[in-house]
Amino acid sequence: MDIKRTVLWVVFSFSLLLLWDSWMRHNGHQSMFFPSATPTQEQAAAPAGANGANAPVPTGTTAAGASTASAADVGGAAVAKGETITITTDVVKADIDTVGGELKRLELLKQRDTVDPTKNLVLFDSSVGHTYLAQTGLIGGQFPNHKSVFTAKPGARSLDNGNEVQLVLEAQENGVKLTKTYTFKRDSYVIDLKHTVTNDSSAAINPSLYLQLLRDGNKPGGESHFYSTFTGPAVYTEADKYQKLNFEKIEEGKEQHATKADSGWIALVQHYFVSAFIPPEKVQREIFTKKVATNLYSVGTILPMGAVAPGASVTMDAHLYSGPQDSKVLEATAPGLDVVKDYGILSLIAKPIFWLMTHIHALVGNWGWTIILLTVLIKLIFFPLSAASYRSMAKMKAVTPKMTAIRERHKGDPQNMNREMMALYKTEKINPLGGCLPIVIQIPVFISLYWVLLASVEMRGAPWLGWIHDLTAPDTLFGTVPYFNMPVGLLPIIMAASMFLQTKLNPTPPDPVQAKVMMFMPLVFSFMFFFFPSGLVLYWVTNNVLSIAQQWVITKKIQSGAAK
Repeated sequence: MDIKRTVLWVVFSFSLLLLWDSWMRHNGHQSMFFPSATPTQEQAAAPAGANGANAPVPTGTTAAGASTASAADVGGAAVAKGETITITTDVVKADIDTVGGELKRLELLKQRDTVDPTKNLVLFDSSVGHTYLAQTGLIGGQFPNHKSVFTAKPGARSLDNGNEVQLVLEAQENGVKLTKTYTFKRDSYVIDLKHTVTNDSSAAINPSLYLQLLRDGNKPGGESHFYSTFTGPAVYTEADKYQKLNFEKIEEGKEQHATKADSGWIALVQHYFVSAFIPPEKVQREIFTKKVATNLYSVGTILPMGAVAPGASVTMDAHLYSGPQDSKVLEATAPGLDVVKDYGILSLIAKPIFWLMTHIHALVGNWGWTIILLTVLIKLIFFPLSAASYRSMAKMKAVTPKMTAIRERHKGDPQNMNREMMALYKTEKINPLGGCLPIVIQIPVFISLYWVLLASVEMRGAPWLGWIHDLTAPDTLFGTVPYFNMPVGLLPIIMAASMFLQTKLNPTPPDPVQAKVMMFMPLVFSFMFFFFPSGLVLYWVTNNVLSIAQQWVITKKIQSGAAK
């Protein structure tokens, strides 16, 4: 009948299992629960070329039925040396290579690096240890593509006093000219990308435009080993909605996703950030994923541009969003793009919670106080359920000596023991499920709030007070343990103390071993919470303090009534 203890045992056992799994992943072993997107040591030692020169475009059939090119058709010659052109706005610094006109580096000027907060976060990159690129070009013939050499037109390279800056690139092959126009705007992570095809040859052509994102399978630097976030490609169409893809399945050629559509986008997602190519709506396109090289993968889309007669030209616009997963910005950028901020199966609960948080933040202006006020509000909403749970536990605690005596009398006779226990519950008007069910009902809400706090880039770099300078980073008030690189903060210690007080307020388990385990649990959880974002720990501390106050008041009332 000790259902609450059973639940706590399950939670404790699962926490230990997660702790062991995290330790295994920390030491480079395969996770028992999460498909690993991290390459083996052999793969990591041999990344693909930084400029993505060997990235193939898939073989297949376009939506219009024209045969697309294979890797051999996309510039098989050696890559020429190009020029790097840097475009700077108020929010990004972009490096674009004239070889292929590819976006090979993107620095987010208002986001700090997770590993080294003194630097800006770099999303696109073409360094030795990390490859993340945006590539475009033409297929369907010997046309300019992401290996062709482009010529950059003169023009401004920074915003200065204007609201936008453009980079115009041109390349010509076999009488076919491709003009790429990048447009960067003030206070925007959306890059407009226009492709104009001019047919200066003597025959009609039928080109298709490809847009692809290229990335290695490594997790971003600074990811925690104690909770897992998604890193990988994603596809969205109006018909099939949001589909998260897996590097490992792409490696094996087993990944399943939408392949034809006339809407949606393709993206690469990581914790807090996303890059997405957004083609025009109501334009037929193919969608592909592909292993390009060792630990290098692509996700992209192919859009037919139609027949282009000699002397004619055709233009297709697209957008590239590359920046933080800010809900309002994503919603305004493209239909469905906000779902990359993924709350899983609890989105129905999590989205209203985040909506409420944004409104509280608009009033108080601080995300730390927003978390505290939201926790107080949720506790008030669930006050009747919590009160019922704590009254049940207080009654159970009051009759613990009688329950212990019954167990002692009927050690070898479980049937009689259960009969007397049920009689005791009836006499004392105790529901043995009363302490458990109200807690179970609240669990989905608290899990949803956990994912909201974990997924919200709005809190990245946001301070609370005093020593908490970033609510998405661990509390490091007392520094770190060098060998284990373990942060040591005040909030996890308060968390452990609050859990210990809650243990003392709950009925003592009759089994001495179980009682010792319950006393040991706060230490285990505090160790785990040392690695968690301080905003999450702040939420749990606030919730525990409010629960302790409510439980203490109710327990005292029950004890006073029993004494009378």
